[in-house]
Amino acid sequence: MAGFLQNQKVVLGITAGIAAYKIPFLVRLLIKEGASVKVIMTPKAKEFVTPLTLSTLSKHDVITSFTDEEDEVWNNHVDLGLWADFMLVAPATANTLAKMAHAQSDNFLLATYLSAKCPVFIAPAMDLDMYKHPGTQNALDKLSAFGNLIIPVGSGELASGLSGEGRMAEPEDIINYILDYQRKQNPWTGKKVLITAGPTYEAIDPVRFIGNHSSGKMGFALAKEAAKLGAQVVLVSGPTNQKIDLPNVSLIPVTSTKEMYDAVFKHYEQVDLAIAAAAVSDYRPVKKADQKIKKADQFLEIQLEKTEDILKAMGEAKTRQFLVGFALETENELMNARGKLQRKHLDAIVLNSLNDKGAGFKQPTNKIRIIDTQQVLDYELKTKDLVAKDILNYIQSRLNN
Repeated sequence: MAGFLQNQKVVLGITAGIAAYKIPFLVRLLIKEGASVKVIMTPKAKEFVTPLTLSTLSKHDVITSFTDEEDEVWNNHVDLGLWADFMLVAPATANTLAKMAHAQSDNFLLATYLSAKCPVFIAPAMDLDMYKHPGTQNALDKLSAFGNLIIPVGSGELASGLSGEGRMAEPEDIINYILDYQRKQNPWTGKKVLITAGPTYEAIDPVRFIGNHSSGKMGFALAKEAAKLGAQVVLVSGPTNQKIDLPNVSLIPVTSTKEMYDAVFKHYEQVDLAIAAAAVSDYRPVKKADQKIKKADQFLEIQLEKTEDILKAMGEAKTRQFLVGFALETENELMNARGKLQRKHLDAIVLNSLNDKGAGFKQPTNKIRIIDTQQVLDYELKTKDLVAKDILNYIQSRLNN
């Protein structure tokens, strides 16, 4: 199971404090949560923990200066600061805190900090008197006013032999602080979201089926984006090669329309939001052959019947749910989509047209229009990950009104 920091990029800055001996444990916890970690050390920090240990754990070279003297390579602090989803300075000594507060830049860590455009978490670590000194408290106040996140220090026995505040928070507490912050920033924390994805297959015989070319990419992109926003996601998917491994996504694999219908209505009553991105088969054979149908006559007739109309049933059963459907059209696109919006009691519908190059089944891209009773929003051709962001941003704007 992936962690809550899955695919997040972290710059970890280490300064010259005795608490640096705990940092290998912190690196392991970050990676366990799914993060990619790049480590920066001040030159003096190497006296407390070795770059070899940290590069082995992080699987990235550790940077300690602006240039790699052996290869004469310049390390780009601007690129690294922009690469990160968040930066963590731990331990942050009184010396480094003072320099950060006054925009000094005499080492690579400080230069990267000044270039970072992401949230910056700071875990102070020093002796009691240093921590209580007005100069240190002033530096912490300034850094907090700049928008940095100060992780509270611990209290207990210090390296000097004194006892009191100033200890760096334990690695587990640092991780929990970061996770709590991220959960609060995510607008969909506490929301339950149901998403359908992929095709459904209706069996003709044990080896053949009626289906379509849906890859499931759009539905899976929506599930990943909703999970990033903090939602608990139930993803009901027909047969697909798409993968997802996020702690707040429950994947329910199904094959037929009936199986998808049953899975949807097992959860529908409990969700706040539902997005029906699946390409559901409209018909199925009235009778499924028990054995493989042999090729004999020139023609084969198969009697078909309508499958369950999952989206219509969701619209009719809707109480408090915000319901979004999809429409894939080849002609009279806008008229057909508006008709579906009304007939199926949807709050909005996402229109794809097979006439748009780069849109539709099996494509990595999509071009959509979002339609509700008040407006039609047109979007450019984008990757399906970016399309998912557009759809959820639209939904968020509706939920805020």
